[in-house]
Amino acid sequence: MGETNHGARADAEKAEARIPIDGAAARRTALCLPSGISLDEWQGIGKRIYVAADSSTWWLGDWLIYGRTAYPDRYRHAIEETLLDYQTLRNYAWVARRYAPGRRRAALSFQHHAELASLPEHEQDYWLDRAEKLNWSRNFLRSRVKAARQGEPETPSAGRVAPIQVHILRDQRLLWARAAERSELDLQKWAMAMLDDAAASVLSA
Repeated sequence: MGETNHGARADAEKAEARIPIDGAAARRTALCLPSGISLDEWQGIGKRIYVAADSSTWWLGDWLIYGRTAYPDRYRHAIEETLLDYQTLRNYAWVARRYAPGRRRAALSFQHHAELASLPEHEQDYWLDRAEKLNWSRNFLRSRVKAARQGEPETPSAGRVAPIQVHILRDQRLLWARAAERSELDLQKWAMAMLDDAAASVLSA
């Protein structure tokens, strides 16, 4: 096993110089940045690193799913010959299985998806929509989901809830209720979602 791990490390070291990031020298254990780069260049490098790191979790999850399907009797031994942690891979694969590639949101991190992985698909899509449209962080998404499970109304603020009284016609309420039912949400959550979407649209215009 020691010889196997030594071989894996050697392979990793050989690959170090093959990770080009603009003018930077990216190695397995270091990122050497050239002097004199602009703030925009520095920021762009950081974004590329983040995208690569976040994408790798999806890639590893899909990679393990493939291995378990194609090599059910041998994939576990093959993993042991790498530097990869099997339990971590299992976690990645579990999240990846919960989202077909077409349902994954490129604008959101793997961790956003992981927060919602245990929910039914329609609830996953609802919360992913909210997080994507309103630019929620992973932690804020977690707090909103937790609040919803505890029966609190969904609000864009973590502070006190300020009640708003609205008088509407009966026909309006029936119309909204039908729309909420079609969206598989209760009327209050649907109304809050529509108001948040409208606010986000106005503020981004």
